[in-house]
Amino acid sequence: MVKKIILILSLMFCFANADVYEKNCVECHKQLPVSIDKYFYKYLLIYSSETDMKNAMISYLKYPAKETTVMSDAFISRFGIKKKSKLSEDELKEAIDVYWQKYKVFGKLK
Repeated sequence: MVKKIILILSLMFCFANADVYEKNCVECHKQLPVSIDKYFYKYLLIYSSETDMKNAMISYLKYPAKETTVMSDAFISRFGIKKKSKLSEDELKEAIDVYWQKYKVFGKLK
């Protein structure tokens, strides 16, 4: 019963906050040949934990630099470094929380 309630609340949270993620992240990433989930897995491989990964993503989105990107040199040569995000700190956190909930593997592996 508790698991069902947590699942329902998680889904409600995702849908309620999906606008920032959908409008600001998904729309832009649709233009790239690499799907948005691939970025997630690259960050997860490097940073491992939810907290470290989210902090790294927020830092990169606020201050993008070649030295802090998780993307390959070939990718950066072709597409360049992302422009600094115009989202507020709260909007960044909200979007990254939705992103985490959408692609996290923890609790899904059997």
